[in-house]
Amino acid sequence: MTASYPALRLRRTRASAWSRALHRETVLTPADLIWPLFVTEGENVEEPVGSLPGVSRWSLDGIAARAREAVALGIPCLALFPNTPPGLRSEDGGEALNPDNLMCRAIKSIRDAVGGEIGVLTDVALDPYTSHGQDGLVDDAGYVVNDDTVAVLVDQALNQAAAGADIVAPSDMMDGRVRAIRMALEMAGHPNVQIMSYAAKYASAFYGPFRDAVGSRGLLKGDKKTYQMDPGNAEEALREVALDLAEGADSVMVKPGLPYLDIVAKVKQRFAVPVFAYQVSGEYAMIEAAAAAGAGERDALVLETLLAFKRAGCSGVLTYHAAHAARLLNA
Repeated sequence: MTASYPALRLRRTRASAWSRALHRETVLTPADLIWPLFVTEGENVEEPVGSLPGVSRWSLDGIAARAREAVALGIPCLALFPNTPPGLRSEDGGEALNPDNLMCRAIKSIRDAVGGEIGVLTDVALDPYTSHGQDGLVDDAGYVVNDDTVAVLVDQALNQAAAGADIVAPSDMMDGRVRAIRMALEMAGHPNVQIMSYAAKYASAFYGPFRDAVGSRGLLKGDKKTYQMDPGNAEEALREVALDLAEGADSVMVKPGLPYLDIVAKVKQRFAVPVFAYQVSGEYAMIEAAAAAGAGERDALVLETLLAFKRAGCSGVLTYHAAHAARLLNA
């Protein structure tokens, strides 16, 4: 039998700050955060993203400075996303395979700045490089073809690994790409490069500001519903995760974040593997808008939402609030 009132008073352990800390079940630290950064061309460039207040695109020198900042704050990993110049975008996304592209140079600038003190996660998908804004190759009917796209994604992942990426993160949602990338990494002498698969990436309304940041919103023709998941599906997410783990993913991601915490919890409970979530641009923008409108206190909103990810089962969170949250946690 369990105790009942008054033998059991659950408020006893909440009565003081030290006791609340002692009994806290879920703890958030800077080591739980991955900081997404947007890279642009130029020197000494900081371009604020209008739909993401407080977020900017940085030239390579700025990316290096952010890497040094992240190390000082205790953030263990950066995620890079390039804003490819329009003249380098093409139907086939060929710039993704250029060993001197913006992504590869950003990796090298981080290595020059901080060496191996921080992890570098790179996005494997073609949307920052295509003139049509889709994540893969498109046929004459406008359909994103799977297997031909996978072949390009393999070469993209190898290009990033050769530049020094620690984690390649295929965000495209093509079938079979994790197995193909894992086999290619092994054969190319990159056995320790991790794969964090965007295993359950939904066709969400929360991605708009991100597309502004990488310059693809105005380019996108159609939508991404033929490869990103239907928001109504949960069991399908578990099938996607199972496939990616079987193909060689070291960790999996759920995207977006807060609207899909049920998926995070289901994945963690079913597979007991490292699960990450992406607190995407629309989620970040809503918190900033709420704080600006006086609907909530910004610091408290940031920390409470990030704690929710940990409580649901996340090993870590990709969040644009990473540096701010780390400062709060280190205070």
